[in-house]
Amino acid sequence: MNVPSLLLAGGRVPAILGRWRCFPVPLGFSLFQGLHNSCCRKKSTAPKKIIPHVDFSDENAKESGKALDKLFSSEQQASILHVLNTASNKELEAFTLLRGKKSLSIVEHREKFGPFQNLESLMNVPLFQYKTTIQVCNSILNPETGGKKRKLQENRLLRKLIKPEVGRERLKAINSIVSIVSGTRRIAWAHLDRKLAVLDWQQTEYCRLMKGTYLSSVYLEEISSVISKMPKADFYVLEKTGPSFQNSSLFPILLHFHIMEAMLYALLNTTFTQDGHHQVLSMNRNAVGKHFELMIGDTRTSGKEVVKQLLSESVLKEEPRVFFPLDKIVHYRQMFSSTEQYRVEELYDSLLQAIAFYELAVFNTES
Repeated sequence: MNVPSLLLAGGRVPAILGRWRCFPVPLGFSLFQGLHNSCCRKKSTAPKKIIPHVDFSDENAKESGKALDKLFSSEQQASILHVLNTASNKELEAFTLLRGKKSLSIVEHREKFGPFQNLESLMNVPLFQYKTTIQVCNSILNPETGGKKRKLQENRLLRKLIKPEVGRERLKAINSIVSIVSGTRRIAWAHLDRKLAVLDWQQTEYCRLMKGTYLSSVYLEEISSVISKMPKADFYVLEKTGPSFQNSSLFPILLHFHIMEAMLYALLNTTFTQDGHHQVLSMNRNAVGKHFELMIGDTRTSGKEVVKQLLSESVLKEEPRVFFPLDKIVHYRQMFSSTEQYRVEELYDSLLQAIAFYELAVFNTES
């Protein structure tokens, strides 16, 4: 976890600074500075991939060209040369490795010197060395289909949206989730099924946390009590805050959110030791803000008005975006009204996060 990223909450200053006021900064604060230093990213110890050096003198270039002919069968060479000699600049750009100047260089070389006679001649084109030529030839023989490209793009988006990575099949099989957003004084959750029906939505305060000692036992007692009120679900989705914050005076808040997240991961991942499957995920806070158009630059604004609109549409529209059960809609509207003057962002954000999770991570993977 990037611990400093928990502080500013993606520019949530106007929205959640209320969560951070009126707390004492304990003495002996070197503990928090030590936490900051220990959480700095370490350099990777993974071995670097070594690419052998190729000397492109005339003699070695010829040897490399002959090696190219041995790597591909005569049928494969004919297919590659057909593409290189007949495809237009736009058609060549359809291959990922030939986008930009490479496709243009091929066309210009072809027009100036005539068709490519063998794979070796491709190495005479600017920007094409031995390794690049092999990669290009392979990409021509095995082009990515539109469906494969779309899946790769979806996987990249998912990796940015939620952590840790979850298989698409598990996302497709989701029946319900609990979306959890915590602050310095309260925690809120929303339980939604895949029809976007709100099965449960509430908040609770914890009074003993962030009072100087940060006892693990106190956190365990408080969070266990909160979890006991939460419904069961296929996944529990936590809010993951964005950019780092370098103000060391706010390290107590950093520590608080770090402990909260660790406790929730440990207590809610009940089957992880048996099957190794994560039930707890972290969702990018700013991605949710962008989904509901709440971002102004890097700052996320309050979601109160969006939630208010969703509550109204549930009553007025025949097919609303979110369904609030008739036997609970009055209770939810009263709960919302009672919190309006206090800007209880955790409550609003837990609902919006649940909706965004379904719409971005679940429904987008079903096609």
